[in-house]
Amino acid sequence: MQLVVGKIGRAHGIRGDVSVEVRTDEPELRLGPGAVLLTDPAGIGPLTVESGKVHSGRLLLRFAGVKDRTAAEALRGTFLIAEVDPEETPDDPDEYYDHQLIGLDVVLTDGTLIGELTEVVHLPYQDLLTVLRPDGTEVLIPFVEQIVPVIDLDEQRAVITPPPGLIDPADAVVVSSREDAGDADDAGDAEGVGDEADAEGAGESEGSTGGAA
Repeated sequence: MQLVVGKIGRAHGIRGDVSVEVRTDEPELRLGPGAVLLTDPAGIGPLTVESGKVHSGRLLLRFAGVKDRTAAEALRGTFLIAEVDPEETPDDPDEYYDHQLIGLDVVLTDGTLIGELTEVVHLPYQDLLTVLRPDGTEVLIPFVEQIVPVIDLDEQRAVITPPPGLIDPADAVVVSSREDAGDADDAGDAEGVGDEADAEGAGESEGSTGGAA
């Protein structure tokens, strides 16, 4: 089975290094020195990883035969593809390969069908699950335990507990801090709260908001 494990970005330096957008949870295995990767477009590969390092939070790779910036820049936009045994599973039982998740039914805890999981989107800060709904629309689900508590490969389903508004924006709960602050001021005036007390209260509110941010 072939899986996309990375996408080549800009050249870095003058010795052939390239930045890589990682699309695997096991970069040490899939993108480590000696790894031989197929490519899309196919004519560019295969590419053999010669060395790698992390620089300013980005993975930099150097491929065999790519000796300068010009050659490195020519690889920009190329997808890196690894051959993976379809029976292979991650060592951590709470981790999954993308191909294990694609095609799962996505349901609520009461069994209501939300749609089919069609893609796993790997972002620097978290992974997202793309779910195709029966009406043809798509929704992105953060792949975190609080929202996706159950992955059942035997039953081929993912159980989700979405917050209000994630699946249907009409269900979102909107809270206006400006209106809340106005209501609080009105209440303070009605009760005869002095200016000094109002100032102290506003300071506590601002501090609380800043702390939460």
